[in-house]
Amino acid sequence: MSDKKIIYMDNNATTRVYPEVLDAMMPFFKEGYFNPSSMYSAAGGIHKYVETAREQVADFLGCEPLEVCFVSCGSEGNNMAIKGITDAYPNKNHIITTKVEHPAVIETCKSLKRLGYRITLLDVDNDGNLNLDELKKSLSDDTAIVSIMYANNETGVVFPIREIGEIVKSAGAIFHVDAVQAAGKLALNMKDEPYIDLLTIAGHKMHAPKGIGALYIKKGTKIRPILTGGHQERSRRAGTENVPYIVGFGKAAEMVKAELPKFIEHTSKLRDTLDAEVAKRITDIKINGKNAKRVSNTTNISFKNIEGEAILLMLDGYGICTSSGSACSSGTLEPSPVLQAMGVPFEFAHSSTRFSLSLDNTMDEIMLVADALEKIVKRLREISPYRN
Repeated sequence: MSDKKIIYMDNNATTRVYPEVLDAMMPFFKEGYFNPSSMYSAAGGIHKYVETAREQVADFLGCEPLEVCFVSCGSEGNNMAIKGITDAYPNKNHIITTKVEHPAVIETCKSLKRLGYRITLLDVDNDGNLNLDELKKSLSDDTAIVSIMYANNETGVVFPIREIGEIVKSAGAIFHVDAVQAAGKLALNMKDEPYIDLLTIAGHKMHAPKGIGALYIKKGTKIRPILTGGHQERSRRAGTENVPYIVGFGKAAEMVKAELPKFIEHTSKLRDTLDAEVAKRITDIKINGKNAKRVSNTTNISFKNIEGEAILLMLDGYGICTSSGSACSSGTLEPSPVLQAMGVPFEFAHSSTRFSLSLDNTMDEIMLVADALEKIVKRLREISPYRN
C-alpha cells in the first residue's frame, strides 16, 4: 500500500474499519477460533459472542434479535430476499423494482426474468424521485415482492419508504428494502416501519469489514433459504458462522448508531459546502438529485462535455479518491443507468462524479477538492473537442 496522503471521499463504496471494531474481532482469529455450532463448552462460549452481536445489530435496526439473519454482504442479502420470497410464493409470478436500483437487485431480477417471472421497473423523475402512482398501477394479485432501495447509492436520493410500504402492503405483496446505503446515514427502526418485511444492510458501508451483512426478516415472513446445508441462522442461511466478522459488525453497529446525529450534522455541512463551492467556481454543472431529499453525505456532480474517467484520474493525481457511481459498475464507459433513468443529458451523465463523505473528512479537504476540481475542469475543457 502507498504511503501517499489521500483524501478519501468514496465512503459509499466502502468505509474504513474502525480500530475498535478490529480490536473486537482479533481474539476470534486467535484463542477464540472454535466453531460456534460445536457441542463442547468452549464453542458454546463463542456462540454467546455471536448472539451478543446479533443483539447489537437488532438494536441498530430496532427489531428483535431473532429477526436478524447474518449474511456475507448486501448482494447476498438482496438475493436472499428476492429469491427466497419468490421460492416461498411459487404461484406469484410478478416482481416490482425500480430503474435506479443497485445491480444486486437489478441483476437478480434479470435472472428471474429468464425463468419466466414478469419484472416491472418503475421510473423516476428528473430529480430521482419515484412515481408512486406508477407503483400503485403496477401492483396486482400476482405480485410476489416489491424491492425498493431506501437511499440511492449514486445520488443519495431517499425514497419515501413508509408511503411505499403502505401501498405495497395494501396490495398484499411482500416489501423488501435495500438499506445498504441508508444504514449509518438515516435512523432505522423496524418497530416504526410496520410495512417492511425484509431489509438488507452491509457491514463494510458502516465501518465493519467487507464480507458481513444482515437481512432483517420480519417475524412471520415466509421465506425459503437460497443457501442450503446446515442449520445455522435458524435454518435460514447455511454455513459456518463468520465469528470475527459478526462480532466486528455488532461493534460497528453500536458505534455507528451512537454517532449518527454527529454524522448527519458534520457531513451535511461538508456536502453543502462542496456543492456551493463547485457551483460558484465552475459553469455548466448539474448536481444530480439536488432538489430531492438526499442522505447527508452524498453528492453527485456532472460537468458538461467532459469524460468522467478523466476527472477521476486527475483527481487521483491529487490524492483524491472518489468514483463515477457504483463501485459494482466500475470499468464501464457507459453513462450511469441511474442518471439515464433520471433523464440526465448524455453530455452531463457521462461525467458524473460521486463524492461520499464520512466523519473522517474535514472542511479543509472540501476546499482542497473544490480547488482541484476547478483546475481539472478548466484544463479538460481547454482540450475538449466539445469546447466552444
